[in-house]
Amino acid sequence: MRFLMMVKHGENLKKLPNELLDAIARMSQENENAPAVIASGGLAETAESSRVRISEGKLTVTDGPFTETKEVVGGFAILEFKSKKDAIESARRYMELYRRYWPEWEGETEVRQIYDPKDITLATGRMERS
Repeated sequence: MRFLMMVKHGENLKKLPNELLDAIARMSQENENAPAVIASGGLAETAESSRVRISEGKLTVTDGPFTETKEVVGGFAILEFKSKKDAIESARRYMELYRRYWPEWEGETEVRQIYDPKDITLATGRMERS
């Protein structure tokens, strides 16, 4: 099962402490049951980003920063797990590293399962698992 993990936090966050980055790397190397990492990375600040939106039939492009944003997705990972329970446990261990190595940081990791296109039926106009 593939899962998208998104790390969310407030805007204008300072650089991650090196100790935290080192601990995350160690966690991945030391865990023999570590999930397969499909992709991962940090994301640019909203000041360097744009939004493309459709609202009331109109398409607009807005360059950042986005003043109405209270939290942003700062990073992501796509990982392979045996179960949702394993994905949540991995996110919990990851967040424990933040608590230990960056105690003033506040945020969350959202865990969402990724469905393959064959699992999604669009015939009803809604995304549903088949």
